Order: sequence, then C-alpha cells, then structure tokens
Amino acid sequence: MKVLVAGDFCPVNRVQEAFSVKDYSALAAIKEIVHNADYSIVNLECPIVTEPNVIMASKTGSCLKADENTIEALQYAGFNCVTLANNHFRDYGEDGCKSTLKLLRQAYIDYVGGGNNLAEAQQVLYNKIGENTLAIVNVCEHEYSIASSKSAGSAPLDLIDNYNQITEARRNADYVLVIVHGGHEHYQLPSLRMKKLYRHFVDIGADAVVNHHQHCFSGYEYYNGKPIVYGVGNLCFEPTSKLQRMWHEGYMVILSFDDVISIQLEPYQQCLQDPVIELLNEGERSKFDDSIRLLNSIIADDELLAKSFDDYVQTRKKWIMRTFVSYHNRYLNALAQRSIIPYPLRKDEIKIIDNYIICESHRDVVEHVLLSLR
Repeated sequence: MKVLVAGDFCPVNRVQEAFSVKDYSALAAIKEIVHNADYSIVNLECPIVTEPNVIMASKTGSCLKADENTIEALQYAGFNCVTLANNHFRDYGEDGCKSTLKLLRQAYIDYVGGGNNLAEAQQVLYNKIGENTLAIVNVCEHEYSIASSKSAGSAPLDLIDNYNQITEARRNADYVLVIVHGGHEHYQLPSLRMKKLYRHFVDIGADAVVNHHQHCFSGYEYYNGKPIVYGVGNLCFEPTSKLQRMWHEGYMVILSFDDVISIQLEPYQQCLQDPVIELLNEGERSKFDDSIRLLNSIIADDELLAKSFDDYVQTRKKWIMRTFVSYHNRYLNALAQRSIIPYPLRKDEIKIIDNYIICESHRDVVEHVLLSLR
C-alpha cells in the first residue's frame, strides 16, 4: 500500500489567478506521481471561502484563503484527502471552516484534522485500501486555529488527546499514519522536543509520522523501524515577496506500508520563477540528496541537533525581546534591535517572565488572560 503525503497547498497570487480560469497546469508535473499512489494526501493551508463578505479572524500573521476552484485543482492533481489541522484553517472564522468542510464533502474529498467542533476535528480517519485499513491522525500546534467544543477549527497537539487518538487508531487499523503541522518556520531541522514527541507517537502505535509547516524541507529518520519525516516543505505556495530559496523547495513523501515500512522522496521546486511545480533534474536531485544526507546526520545526533537549534534561536533573539518589551519610540527600538542599547528589562523581570512560561500552571493563567484581551 503506497500513501503519498504532500505539504502546504495554498493557491494564492498567480496560482489563484490561473485557477480562477480553470488552468491547473501549476500541478501538471506532479499529477502522475499523485495518481500512482494508492492514496494521496495534501495539507490545505487555508480555508475555501465562497462568500465575499466573510470577516477575517483577529490574529497575528497573515490571513489566507482560496476560492472554490481549489476543489477542482485538488481533483485534477489526484488528491484523495486534505489535512485541515494547521494554523490557517480558522483565518476566516466559522464561515471559512464550514464552507471548506461543505465543499470537500460535496466533492467526495476526504478530510481529517478539522471539523465543526473539537470532537469532529479530532476524529480518526479510517480508509480501506486494498486489503488493509489505514488510520490517519492529524493535529497541529496551537495558534489561532484550534476548534472548541462549540466552534469549528483544527485538532490540537495535545499529549493526552493524541495518545487516545493514536491508541484508538492502533486498535482499529492495520497501519497508523500521524500527520503533524508544527515546527519552526524557515528552519530546516526539528527541535529536540519534536524529535522526542514524534518518537513517542511511534512508541504508542504510529507506523509513520510526517510533519509540515516550516515552509522548508527537513530530513527524516527511522525509529524502531518506523519512518519519521520532519518536514516536507511547501507543495504550492507562492509568496508575496522574495524569500529564501528554501521556501520554494520541497518534496512529497511516498510511504510504502508493508511488513517493512519504507519511504521514497519526490523532490521539486515550486513558484520559483513561474507559478508552477517543477520536478528536479538530475543535477538538482543530486544536490537535494546531499542536503537530505546532511540534515539526517544532524537529526541522528542530539548534540548537533541541540547546537543547531541554539544557533537558530540566536537569530530570533532580538525579535523575541522586542515582542516582550519594547521602547515606545521607533528610534530607540531601532537602536535596541542593533544591540546599541539594551531593552528595558531587569533581571528580576526576566525571571518572572521565565517562570510564567516554563511553569505549566502559570502558563495556563497567562494564556487565559491574553485570551480575554483579544
């Protein structure tokens, strides 16, 4: 049984313009690969909004949406299923979620990780493929997209709930696939937390774990004979401004479920010059393979992985400081960003903030306070 998993699909800008006139050639290069799998899954990184006056969610970051032609594009490419547990599913609130779910059902496209409420979003998706039953669990890290008992949205990354989902899937299926939307944007490696957690998912019953969200590809490992893929990158997602080349590179992973579970990578570049996906030529594939080998070697060594993450954190330190405390003057902020003057945060204040973050009970209170201020 061959199952294909692809990353973030968000048809915006020139891709959306092409789709609006039913031109789906952006996906032509991958069509045969997708169709050749027994079951193909892609992450729908935005709601499908059909009404003109739907209100955007109040959140940080961009609000993304696609139009109704996205459904035909998914069918053209050959995808059987979309994952909806991601940080953009609620970008247009209840209306955006519900219109997406309705259109997917009408088109007979399976979905997992999203629903009209939390219970629906957390449902395991079961599929009979040939003689085997495949169970899919899809969850995402917490941002603004999580469903509640009364509101539509995505299924969350939650240790207890995820344990229950995976163990239920293990009891009722021949193979269990866990797909997670999480990680650090524009960083090509998992954190040690992610590595520990995804290995735990294998320990409790997952046969394979696939991650996306970072907008760049990562490496993989086999843990107890089960593949863990730490990042597949964007499938089709054109940026509004020039970004690092890693945004434009990714791969689809084909999981072969048998007595031995193996993976095959199908790399490409997307929306680099033209708004299309292009498979790599021989020379490009060789460079890609070298990159994967390097990433895998770091993933295999916890010391190297910790060092790489420390280096990444240093690149984010100034922005994090600015988030927690800033001068009410753009010139002073600019000087602080350049480390010419310090941010006005005393050591005792740093300790208080640190305790609010690292202590689960304190963090619960902080989250509820911030939620009340939205």
